[in-house]
Amino acid sequence: MRREVGCQSDAVERMDFQREESKKDILNKDYGILGLPKLPVPPLQQTLDMYLKCMRHLITEDQFTKTKSIVEKFAAPGGVGEVLQKKLLERREQKANWVYDYWLEDMYLNNRLALPVNSSPVMVFPKQNFRCQSDTLRYAADLISGVLEYKSLIDGNALPVDYARGQLAGTPLCMDQYSKVFTSYRLPGAKTDTLVAQKSTVMPEPEHIIVACKNQFFVLDVVINFRRLNEKDLYTQLERIRKMADIEEERLPPVGLLTSDGRTHWAEARSELVKDSTNRDSLDMIERSLCLLCLDEPSATDLTDTNRALLMLHGGGMDKNGANRWYDKPMQFVIGADGCCGVICEHSPFEGIVLVECTEYLLRYMRGSPSKLVRTPSMSELPAPRRLRWKCSSDIQTVLTASGDRLQKLVKNLDMNVYRFTAYGKEFIKKQKMSPDAYIQVALQFTFYRYGRVDNIRSSTPEASAFVKAMDSGTRITDGQKMELLQTAIKAQTNYTVLAITGMAIDNHLLGLREIAKELKFEKPDLFSDSTYATSIHFILSTSQVPTTEDMFCCYGPVVPNGYGACYNPQMEHILFCVSSFRESTETSSDLFVKTLEACLGEMQDLCRKCNTEAKPADSTERVEGNPKVKKNGKKS
Repeated sequence: MRREVGCQSDAVERMDFQREESKKDILNKDYGILGLPKLPVPPLQQTLDMYLKCMRHLITEDQFTKTKSIVEKFAAPGGVGEVLQKKLLERREQKANWVYDYWLEDMYLNNRLALPVNSSPVMVFPKQNFRCQSDTLRYAADLISGVLEYKSLIDGNALPVDYARGQLAGTPLCMDQYSKVFTSYRLPGAKTDTLVAQKSTVMPEPEHIIVACKNQFFVLDVVINFRRLNEKDLYTQLERIRKMADIEEERLPPVGLLTSDGRTHWAEARSELVKDSTNRDSLDMIERSLCLLCLDEPSATDLTDTNRALLMLHGGGMDKNGANRWYDKPMQFVIGADGCCGVICEHSPFEGIVLVECTEYLLRYMRGSPSKLVRTPSMSELPAPRRLRWKCSSDIQTVLTASGDRLQKLVKNLDMNVYRFTAYGKEFIKKQKMSPDAYIQVALQFTFYRYGRVDNIRSSTPEASAFVKAMDSGTRITDGQKMELLQTAIKAQTNYTVLAITGMAIDNHLLGLREIAKELKFEKPDLFSDSTYATSIHFILSTSQVPTTEDMFCCYGPVVPNGYGACYNPQMEHILFCVSSFRESTETSSDLFVKTLEACLGEMQDLCRKCNTEAKPADSTERVEGNPKVKKNGKKS
């Protein structure tokens, strides 16, 4: 779910594995893991030409002339570009995926911002109607049981393979990221974080999860004497944890708050914590856990879609559930006593499609009839869950206060609007014989333009820019011409989608050239010190398609201080948008963006109706309905 202007993700569908990978393919040097083709290195000149095309309409003519000269020098025969390209090709031969490490570090591990809002996306579940505490704990027990069932499918390589859909339907996608869902941990560092993967042993310790309740942390073993706990046993243990958390004299400082801080602040605090063996043991238990279950207190908030999204993104701050978290774990399942539920994802180990597939499985599992679920006999005696202990020095207490203050600032700064556009959905768009994803992308770019940010807009294509300008041209351009421009913009968007699916887009290639230059200790090429390159990686409008088949939605925060996060979920009769921005920016307003978006979608519908008076259903020809993008492992998500 890499979030960039003009790039979307998670547009793949699941289907049964229909063919066997041959051993010859798996061993072939041109194939990576699972027998899938390796990520290609695009031709240098192709990437540079596309780079100039993408940037020309975003910068001044003088700046473009300067950038073109820099690009020509970079691409000259025998120049630095050729040297770096050759090294990238060598790297491709040596590695299963040449860009993975570069991308992981650049996108995530080197980022020093706090994980909540700035990095970690969330999935908001349907609001639950818990009448009492037992309802809450029963829901939690069922969810944990589903987690354990899903993990068993991962461990047994029993998940159906992900495939691309649309124009490249049937292309198998790498499944490696699923193995990281319950086995990885993001370890904070002073300058860069580390993604840690647990290593299996001959005799692994009993598997456990960490339960957060009232800012305290408890170890819940889910496998005891080689037997997995069933829902009844899990309920019993969760009930015990609730009672333990209610003992006020046993409560310890809210150490989880440290993980909500900037990564350097948290790394420094962790270095202080590990000086004590008690803290080391507690950290070890958290870092080796399968996941977190956060039992939240009621938020005393009207649980609208927008408020549930906010609560999931940051917990509501110190006065709500902001400290009842441990953000370094990839999966934190949140179950609020007031019915606000969902999951928080530490994004570095895997892409959005993995999060969607896992959570949709869990919702289906919990909805399933009890008679269809395998129930093992309840254990007669269960060892009590264990409270994690902390010894906090005065320095740690000081840091905790500062971390709480910074979280409160983040809570107050986030401006979110979850908006359900109901005038039409992807069915109407398909009847226009257009890709719903490309259509929505153009609508978002139209909105950004109309909003008055002409100097900052970064359309994914010049064609999209031409369309949105035409829509504001009044009668100087006919409806027919506008429609032609819309169709051209959608075609260009779709074509770039195919480039991304096949590993031929420009972002990863430019990143690879930049990082290879660093490794070779070259002086920084002018291409990457040029202001045009800085513009190209400043994602003011950060978008992502995350379609779901269950009643839930994904959202995240902006990636730059003056930008927007725009996650969208197209359904047959409506489109759900989650628009985020920061209140501190005088240039942004989520509410105004949504109002403008509504108007722009309406104008595009009117244009389609005028020009397609008899809109016919989409024919049987396959179309790109989503926009898969290159994943961290070089495949698609």
